[in-house]
Amino acid sequence: MLKSNPTRRRMIAITAATASVALIGRVAQASQAVRWHGSALGAQVSIEIYHSNRAEAERLVERCLLEVRRLEQQFSLYQPDSAICALNRTGILVAPDADMVKVLEASQLFAKLTDGAFDPTVQPLWRLYADHFSTEQPDPAGPSSAELAAALGKVGHGGLLVGADRVALTKRGAAITLNGIAQGYATDCVVEILQGAGLSTTLVNMGEIRAIGTRPDGAPWRVGLSDADHPGTLTETVDLVDRAVATTASAGFRFDPAGKFTHLFDPATGRSPTRYRSVSVIAPTATEADALSTAFSLMPSSRIRQVVAARANIQARTIDEDGNLLVHGA
Repeated sequence: MLKSNPTRRRMIAITAATASVALIGRVAQASQAVRWHGSALGAQVSIEIYHSNRAEAERLVERCLLEVRRLEQQFSLYQPDSAICALNRTGILVAPDADMVKVLEASQLFAKLTDGAFDPTVQPLWRLYADHFSTEQPDPAGPSSAELAAALGKVGHGGLLVGADRVALTKRGAAITLNGIAQGYATDCVVEILQGAGLSTTLVNMGEIRAIGTRPDGAPWRVGLSDADHPGTLTETVDLVDRAVATTASAGFRFDPAGKFTHLFDPATGRSPTRYRSVSVIAPTATEADALSTAFSLMPSSRIRQVVAARANIQARTIDEDGNLLVHGA
């Protein structure tokens, strides 16, 4: 996704990592830490679990990785033989995988919840800007009005039909991206595997972070939210216990040196928003945190507040262009 479809973040850090290493010697002998780091779904990912049987813990990690690779075969825009690439080429998927149906149904739910701010059909806008800024001397003002209007004509979540037996794109030239939700969904799938194995002390990072329980010492997992404009520095830290966090920032990818055109697209205008430097959402699941952090990046604070109030256990943390933090929800 970084080459052709960059993720919107890499703005989250596990700030407790060093403390966790120091802690291992004090954890009861029955509990052992197993950590894995690698890449998946276009992101650097990790799993940290505590288990009484190290060999069994390593088998669980392998099982999780197999699950993530299977999901990549559905959602990856990197892999030309993935299900999403097949849908974008042909406009139809017959007998789609159950996970594809679940993610697309969730996408439609979040599209309705956010008045269309979350929209998986914005992929034609990505193609437009990628093609424009890959030319030798691109116009810094961006694509022409006619080109933008043509791309917008292919966008609209109402043109995505989702069913257990078929997925279809009704507009000619339409295409989808699941960059705003797939990593969260993969995180939740891994968490389900680990919870099913009886684990209660785990931190999963598949591009979004979700905590199972607390750290071994009973303290919350501490996660740092990075400054979008100053890599390596944190704006704040948040504590997680049985919750997930996702951050979206326009600084995640910019088509032009000035940063006027980014990977965040308003489905109504085709332009990139400048409302916030970053938006973080804490939610019960990584799927919800992922989708809402994307959508809230396009929405005014008053509407974010309404959506947060209508959902259970959601918190949104927005940082405006002047660096001011505004927190919505508990």
